Amino acid sequence: MTVFEEILTQRAAEAGITLTDAQIAQFAVYNEMLTDWNTRMNLTALTSPEDVAVKHIIDSLTAYDAALFDAAQTLIDVGTGAGLPGIPLAVYAPHIEVTLMDALAKRVRFLTEVTRAMNLTNVRCIHARAEEAARQKEHRAHYDIAVSRAVARMPVLLEYTLPFVRVGGAVLALKGRAYAEEAAEARGAAERLGGGAITARPVQLPGLDDVRAILSVTKERPTPKAYPRRAGQAEQSPLK
Repeated sequence: MTVFEEILTQRAAEAGITLTDAQIAQFAVYNEMLTDWNTRMNLTALTSPEDVAVKHIIDSLTAYDAALFDAAQTLIDVGTGAGLPGIPLAVYAPHIEVTLMDALAKRVRFLTEVTRAMNLTNVRCIHARAEEAARQKEHRAHYDIAVSRAVARMPVLLEYTLPFVRVGGAVLALKGRAYAEEAAEARGAAERLGGGAITARPVQLPGLDDVRAILSVTKERPTPKAYPRRAGQAEQSPLK
């Protein structure tokens, strides 16, 4: 067992997450390719075995909620970057069809290669901007779950993600210490985009004492056709 595999096994156990030997092996492939590709392109600033295990993989898996995921069939990771949290969730919940979407072609190239090497047959990788893809029939209101990590503050993020989710589905956002403030400032956006109340589930990563939470919004009504607005508008004038 490699140093990375030992760390991931130990830290996952501390976090109460059970990983099989096969899943540990898949994550070892991810770790190896992430650190290799990162020498040629900027995927992440965190590449030590401890950081990849805890701050990338286990952090991604904190979004998992059995009550939500067991009944889900489709998930989209909006602005997935290096495949987080989508790739760990695809490994952990192999019954779900996972779509990884990113606006940068070279990142999508990495995602395509790494998911193939990990033998993740339940994953597809798409090069697209959220504002454009969310207006396409094959994506709009299509997914049971939309997830996102480190993409934008909550009012902006909801405009990017809620249009992808079917009524009854949910958006899950992985957030840091400002999560309560972000939830408060996004209430109006959630209402306008068809979402319900924003709920917070605090999470703890093993070995770290920082503040994190999963913010979730259930979609209660169809998102009005005006949203998402054209590229750049959500950031320039966030919904209130």
